[in-house]
Amino acid sequence: MKNGIIAINKPEGISSARVVSRVKKAFGIKKIGHTGTLDPFATGLLLCAINKATRISQFFLEGHKKYLARVCLGRETDTYDLTGKTTITASDDVMGTLTKEDLEQVIRSFVGVQDQVPPAFSALKHKGQPLYKLARQGKKITKPPRQIEIFSLKIKQIKLPFFDIEVFCSSGTYIRSLAFDMGRKLGCGAHLSKLCRTQSSAFKLKNAIELSELEALDKYAAQDRIISMSDCLEFMPKIVVGSSLMRKIKFGQKLSTKEMEPPVSAPGQAIGIIDENNELLAIVQIDENRQEYNYSCVFLS
Repeated sequence: MKNGIIAINKPEGISSARVVSRVKKAFGIKKIGHTGTLDPFATGLLLCAINKATRISQFFLEGHKKYLARVCLGRETDTYDLTGKTTITASDDVMGTLTKEDLEQVIRSFVGVQDQVPPAFSALKHKGQPLYKLARQGKKITKPPRQIEIFSLKIKQIKLPFFDIEVFCSSGTYIRSLAFDMGRKLGCGAHLSKLCRTQSSAFKLKNAIELSELEALDKYAAQDRIISMSDCLEFMPKIVVGSSLMRKIKFGQKLSTKEMEPPVSAPGQAIGIIDENNELLAIVQIDENRQEYNYSCVFLS
């Protein structure tokens, strides 16, 4: 079985954990995980790490994301999305004064670096418990604001009370919170009514496979859809090594920058070590003195 990432187009109505379970069954493997949760009502790109690739998930969790989202104005919910209970409904008078110009101006104001409060119904944890579990028990925990960045925010369609936007943002951005904050700034309230993730790091939805399509393939054909670990980390600087250095890596022996010249990179930056067949052998970092490499992950066994 290959090691790598498979990009799944998650269908609506199931959890990310359920997608992982079905992919696990399709491949007949034990070790699998995903790199970034999508809510059950959301669709789109879900990256599943297969076997040894679960150890490189950290390098995708912090990647930029892109979404297509539909926001409904005039109603707030406790979950900030369409699955929650209505908490506030705007009057006809308030809704009647909204214009497309108001909406466009407010949307533009959310581009850039900002602090965002995560929703109470989220997978973030408080004392080991997911916030959404505590919220369902009536214990709503407010986490402190976190710095995020919206790189671009484009209006795709406006049909009030709905409007569609494309969001390109940093990791950790909650689109539900973005919809909620927009509604508050407009003075009418809002919730997220639809969401599709179209990009995560360098992976794009157009290259993902439908979950049902994957399940229809035999195990060998399905493996062709797995992207190798080296190709997954295309953005990472690489060093090609021969058999002598491979032996040192296998046994975790120290590697010096004299025997393995580093690419242009800063101390602490992750560097991939590959063999002549483009197989990922390890991920290392240059130490502060630029004399040696520190191991982050070793995949040789």
